[in-house]
Amino acid sequence: MAVGVISKVFRILEAIEASPSGLGLKSICDVTRLNKSTAHRFLKHLEREGYLIRADGGRYLIGPKLSQMGAHADHRATLQAISRPILSELWKSTRETVNLATLDQGNVLYIEVLESPHEFRLSSRVGSRRSLHATALGKALAAFLDEKHRERILSGLNFQALTPNTIMNLVQFRQELEKVRRQGYAVDDEEVTLGARCVSAPILGSDGEAVAAISVSGPVTRVGREQVSALSAAVVEAAKAISTAMGFHQEQPALDMPGKIHSVRS
Repeated sequence: MAVGVISKVFRILEAIEASPSGLGLKSICDVTRLNKSTAHRFLKHLEREGYLIRADGGRYLIGPKLSQMGAHADHRATLQAISRPILSELWKSTRETVNLATLDQGNVLYIEVLESPHEFRLSSRVGSRRSLHATALGKALAAFLDEKHRERILSGLNFQALTPNTIMNLVQFRQELEKVRRQGYAVDDEEVTLGARCVSAPILGSDGEAVAAISVSGPVTRVGREQVSALSAAVVEAAKAISTAMGFHQEQPALDMPGKIHSVRS
């Protein structure tokens, strides 16, 4: 019985949160399929507790108490907790280094690294930062940002040559991001380190914008160009699973992720 009540409350909160201008009682009943008296009882209680506010015209909006709870939440810790079992499966299937990263002040910030069991491997330290324009993680993040957010990031890019393959101008980088959006994954083809190749896909939040990215990286001797197709399918499938857990609905048009997960043992 209590679980049913909680489910109904969450349905109400989710419906209101999805409508920035708020919802009236009838609209809430239509969306949640709750009867009027039940919905009204829950709404009045949530309003009294400060989780909702009632605006002009009887529209209900998310209240300050609920907003503060969301603001104080450690979203990075949530992301890591959700991602770890999926990253572990990706690590087992690829046997290469698996990375989880977010965008931090225009740079790629590594927040989780599972190192390849191979003696010769690619690895990054948790907490390290790398350039957006050269890394597969950075490309995947930038390609799936909201346009305004992406333009702010691009305006501050400093193109530095890390290898002869590094993208060195904004025109070329925009073309690369368009390619990433079309195919659903990004590749670092010896652009950060000669002899290293990396494949990455974005993790999308409930609004369809990239909140993080995952990647698999390894030496070109094991991650050849002929392996990119299978590897990208595995990375994309893992990113899809994390995106779903983070609230992204697959029917949203923000990302068309190809392929199914494959075992691509080196």
